[in-house]
Amino acid sequence: MTTFLVSADAKETIVKLQVEGQSIVGTMVTPDDVANPPVVLMLHGFTGSRNEWSSEAVKEGLFGRAAPVLAKNGIASLRIDFRGSGESDGKFEDMTVETEVTDAQAALDFLSTNESVDGKRISLMGMSLGGAVTTAVAGRTKTPLKSVVLWNPGINLPAAFISIFGEKQMAEAVTAGDKVYPATRVGDGKEIPLKGRFFESLYAVQTAGEISRYKGPLFLAVGTRDSIVFPQPVLAKSLLSYHDGPEELWAEPVDHGFGVEQSAKTVDKLISATVAFLRSNGE
Repeated sequence: MTTFLVSADAKETIVKLQVEGQSIVGTMVTPDDVANPPVVLMLHGFTGSRNEWSSEAVKEGLFGRAAPVLAKNGIASLRIDFRGSGESDGKFEDMTVETEVTDAQAALDFLSTNESVDGKRISLMGMSLGGAVTTAVAGRTKTPLKSVVLWNPGINLPAAFISIFGEKQMAEAVTAGDKVYPATRVGDGKEIPLKGRFFESLYAVQTAGEISRYKGPLFLAVGTRDSIVFPQPVLAKSLLSYHDGPEELWAEPVDHGFGVEQSAKTVDKLISATVAFLRSNGE
């Protein structure tokens, strides 16, 4: 593990976890002046990595920007690269929603026994596809969670990916089985090769059913101009109707990235609201 100073308030540590013989790389940020702080596990979205969506306005990425703010408020964080993404082992084409659920649970296991944080005060946070994964982990895990945070989560996964790849490709890809399907993204035509098992997993994981098994505090943040997970806030309210527990819906007129490509204004509002929620429910 490599440790270095982020600021006067926090330190950053690179950690590696082993899952099914492969290495997962993560970044842990802990506040300097808090013994056994609560901790948040952050799960990135489709084709992303552990710092999440970055831009000229938010060079450090959404999660990279949130982590030191959390630390200043006495909350540690661990953000991981799923297998096949970022610096972690594995091929992206082998990734499915279920492999990401497995990776997240391994990270929860790591946090529950890590001496630098309070393993009994763990919260879970996910963005986009990572948000859908978060609902599955929250509904299935035996690790007690203090709270859950969802940022523009995939709610109806097949519909969201039809907006990314189109109906024809989705229909073809779901029949590919263990073979790689050379899917190309609508709009820019970028090829994103994935096996048919990934597309099958989009239909197998139903976020409403998953979140119905989680009874703790839930913070759901959406952009009402999101063109991938839409219409909003209609979908968000639908998801919340399946959750039985304390909840907060936060909505702003921004896109899937919370306006990250334009400025940090809404991103910083979102981070502040998330920190307030976690301080109220995650400690």
